Amino acid sequence: MTTRTIARRAALAGAALTAVLALAACGSTDHGSPGHSGPAADATTGAPASGAATFGDADVMFAQMMIPHHRQAVEMSELAETRAADPEVKRLAAQIKAAQAPEIATMTGWLTAWGRPVPPHGSGHGMPEMDHEMPGMMSDAEMSGLAGAGGVEFDRRFLTMMVAHHEGAISMAKEELAKGANADAKAMAQQIVSSQQGEIDQMRKILARL
Repeated sequence: MTTRTIARRAALAGAALTAVLALAACGSTDHGSPGHSGPAADATTGAPASGAATFGDADVMFAQMMIPHHRQAVEMSELAETRAADPEVKRLAAQIKAAQAPEIATMTGWLTAWGRPVPPHGSGHGMPEMDHEMPGMMSDAEMSGLAGAGGVEFDRRFLTMMVAHHEGAISMAKEELAKGANADAKAMAQQIVSSQQGEIDQMRKILARL
């Protein structure tokens, strides 16, 4: 083999090595670029981010008012566990509690994600800065009267109060549907309108036979 041939082969090998290194550098740059859509990028658009999606004052008000409103409905339903006489009233109370307790947790999560205050327990009629009360909320005297009742008397009081309570929730939900901006909040509002209207119809039927 001549000296010229050896030199030529060495030059070709060097060029090939340079090309390989260049391709490797390009590949690493592509995968590390800000625009790369891999698992890490997808993780930033998961469920937690959706909770902080578009929202407005109406959505915040809806959650801040509905949380204590739901808490009172759960409290009333828990009284029915030991005081109601009618089996259908007991089943309905359990159904109300099972539906509204998770909604309280969901709305609490929204307010936290939005950086807005969550109504403290015992706030009764919403946040201190609210300039109006929530429709359908029972007074302390009404709640005490319900707690002191039993049997058929309890059933009638519970149903009458819960009908008014549900009507107030539907009114607030319709306000959210009309003015809200957050898709999740509006979906819950629609669910409240549908489910609670059905429960109102059921409660009126029970009242008619008691």
